[in-house]
Amino acid sequence: MTWQLALAGLLVGILVGMTGMGGGSLMTPILILLFGFDAKVAVGTDILHGAIFKSFGAIRHRMLGTVHARLALWMLLGSAPLSLVGVQIASGFGEGTDSTMSRLVGGALILGGLGFVAKTFLSGRADDAPFLLQPRDRIIAILIGATCGFVVGLTSVGSGTFFGLAMLLVYPLTAQKIVGTDILHAAALLWVAGLGHLVHGNVNLHAMAWLLVGSIPGILLGSQMSIKIPERSLRFAFAFVLVLSGIKLVGVPQASLIIVIALGLGSVALGVYVVRQWLAREVAAAPNR
Repeated sequence: MTWQLALAGLLVGILVGMTGMGGGSLMTPILILLFGFDAKVAVGTDILHGAIFKSFGAIRHRMLGTVHARLALWMLLGSAPLSLVGVQIASGFGEGTDSTMSRLVGGALILGGLGFVAKTFLSGRADDAPFLLQPRDRIIAILIGATCGFVVGLTSVGSGTFFGLAMLLVYPLTAQKIVGTDILHAAALLWVAGLGHLVHGNVNLHAMAWLLVGSIPGILLGSQMSIKIPERSLRFAFAFVLVLSGIKLVGVPQASLIIVIALGLGSVALGVYVVRQWLAREVAAAPNR
């Protein structure tokens, strides 16, 4: 299943490169639902893969100056140790409790999807003036890091959603700086949690290597591609996929039927959108014929 893993990495990498969305949240359910990975191995592999993957984005944002490094550091002081607590708990799940781990991942995916919808309606609320952290800001950063870092270490979900949403609600940063700070902090946090999972034997290095074969060129390719689908529509679609994956992993009764109905409705909505775009182009081109 080597080329299939590389293809999955490529598709997720392109998605992240095109939209800036936290495509890493897709990798854990892909590994569990499509490749049949044990839940904790899927989490560990995704986290260490994300550490390498997001480091490229972190370096780029640091070069562009769209990072509040001190805020990222204060969040890391809370998130790094608590992520290791999450790693320890995840590693404690035996073979007989894999369904419990899957449900935890599923619950985090549902919350992540809802959080992503919330982020769609929010934006940065400041200009580019320097933001100097006060003692209260540092304490809040540590608390945000501790809470969200535990969830990331346990489930691999949230490094690109929960922290960004919390910063949007609390700190007067521009959207660009929130994205850059989020990615820098996520890269550092995922290295800590990923190495923790590696020590506990929760990482499939072979799978991770093949994921990177696809995801690294994918993110570089995606960053050069332009897409015509509105960003808000893409964000809703991404949240939609996260919630559906979460429903499947949580084990909601009639989950398969719910997913089929939801995908059917989504396909209809996509078809309507494509037809409307085609008709709009035809109307615009009519005067020139």
